Amino acid sequence: MCGIVGYSGPGNSVGPIIEGLSRLEYRGYDSAGICLKIDNQLQIIKKEGKLDNLKFLIEEQKPFSHTGIGHTRWATHGAVTSDNAHPHGNELFAVVHNGIIENASSLKKELQSEGFQFKSQTDSEVFLVLLTKFFKQSNDVLKSISKAFSTITGNSAFVIIEKASDKLYCLKRSAPLVVGENKEKREAFVSSDPFALVGFAPRIYFPQDEVICESVISPVEVKINFYELDLSPSNRYKFQTNAMTLDATTKGPYEHFMLKEIHEQPKLINKLAAYYIKNEGRKILDDLRNFEAPFWHLTACGTAWHAGLVIKNFFEQINRQRSSVEIASEFRYKNPIIKKEEVGLFISQSGETADTLACQELCAQKGISSFSIVNVEGSTLFRNSNKNFLIHAGVEIGVASTKAFTLQVLTGYLMSRAMEGSLDDADLFKEIQLLSTRIEELCAGGDKIKEVAEKIYYNKGFIFTGRGKYFPISLEGALKLKEIAYVHAEGYAAGELKHGPIALIDEDIVNIAIVGPELFEKTVSNVEEVKARRGKIVVIGPRNSEELRHLSDFYIELDFEGLPNLSPLLVNVALQFLAYHIAFLKGTDIDKPRNLAKSVTVE
Repeated sequence: MCGIVGYSGPGNSVGPIIEGLSRLEYRGYDSAGICLKIDNQLQIIKKEGKLDNLKFLIEEQKPFSHTGIGHTRWATHGAVTSDNAHPHGNELFAVVHNGIIENASSLKKELQSEGFQFKSQTDSEVFLVLLTKFFKQSNDVLKSISKAFSTITGNSAFVIIEKASDKLYCLKRSAPLVVGENKEKREAFVSSDPFALVGFAPRIYFPQDEVICESVISPVEVKINFYELDLSPSNRYKFQTNAMTLDATTKGPYEHFMLKEIHEQPKLINKLAAYYIKNEGRKILDDLRNFEAPFWHLTACGTAWHAGLVIKNFFEQINRQRSSVEIASEFRYKNPIIKKEEVGLFISQSGETADTLACQELCAQKGISSFSIVNVEGSTLFRNSNKNFLIHAGVEIGVASTKAFTLQVLTGYLMSRAMEGSLDDADLFKEIQLLSTRIEELCAGGDKIKEVAEKIYYNKGFIFTGRGKYFPISLEGALKLKEIAYVHAEGYAAGELKHGPIALIDEDIVNIAIVGPELFEKTVSNVEEVKARRGKIVVIGPRNSEELRHLSDFYIELDFEGLPNLSPLLVNVALQFLAYHIAFLKGTDIDKPRNLAKSVTVE
């Protein structure tokens, strides 16, 4: 969840570190800091709040340093204060940390009983103190890092700099971490996200868990060394050229990244379909032809979990293969019944979602195949899965996911059609192209949804309802609204209204009712129940329905014709626009909503 950037080289580390942290602001954070080695001393500058607060301090001091580490913190242990902000340092070392040390409390008590002092309330400082303790015993940095890391439990990534050299050290356990190098400029980098290193490090490495990385800068070269925890040389890493671009960092003509990413969906839908049906991705899907699993365990969190609910419908309705969709944070601890011939399908935009990774690890231990639907090639989930289905969404900056959800669902649909053996069905490509066209039309006519938002944004609560394949969309629509507009919103199966939620209905509650061609009469009857209790009604339904126009206070018409399988995605884009406009009217921070992080790397 935190952003980490480190630099060592002949240039000034401040520039690339601050630029990298700026690129990672979208991930969510509440404080920021930097540690620089200056005149053989470790100087720490940190501040709670936005990165601009840190930039202001740096502009005042204008420091120069060849080696440094920076961090944006999303608080887990300890309040949002400058003391709790990272980096943490002492007379020997400075560290930044992403993750949680689960045994921090007991270790801290033990260290305090030995006379060690702590400056913060964080679990992260425990690692710094352990490292210092072991170094004073051995006078060996690598041994001390290994011993400190072996002492802690939980998923974490650390980057360490020392007073005595210009080296960068880092290692991880089930947390994102990449190492970069620029041989021509003799520069080394480290980050929690390769996006931070675009334009700086042409070559990047993905170390596996419990591999210590050490960067060494000499007058003639930059060298990255890799060690196991026993300090033997390691080859457990992958490398690739950093082919990402900085296009995603600009909003273009759009006021927010979220709006830009909503508008990107039509083009990305066509691109994904071409990749998997006509181009190099076809072979990946052809491997699924006639594939049958006795049971699919779909596991994800948040928006990706909602995508899993839609994909489950595809697997069961099209392929008649049984599946369940579990919230990852629940699945791991319920002692799930898993049989070896079954398949785990893990869905994550970042591929670094801690709860989802823990479930993948559990399924791997149980001996079942792991498939992933993921956006980030080279991520931990990607590396740990037997088969990967990339969604090719590009970098998604907005914390509230839009295009990733659409492409996760579409990828699951293509998997389903591949298992059915119908990838060459002309109607398949036609339906996907039609979805793209309809979303493009929706983007062009967005003012109609904005007008609805202007009439309802001040209401105190929103209940989203849908039946069948639209039920997951009601959940996703409600999540999107509460994420960025900070209003109470809930999603329900429309038939469940009378079993409790209808007690909430009054003139201050808005029912966002999704009414598809399927189960039309039954869904309309649920809307009638709300109307009878004076609830305000926004219907999203098929165009030219006089019944729905008469029944609703506001009617958002969509063209469902020709979209027998993909109409939920069209509806969802309409709800993305609705959430965006309501949040805009409320004046919230749409791209970086409070308390949220883009990549949730702690359990």
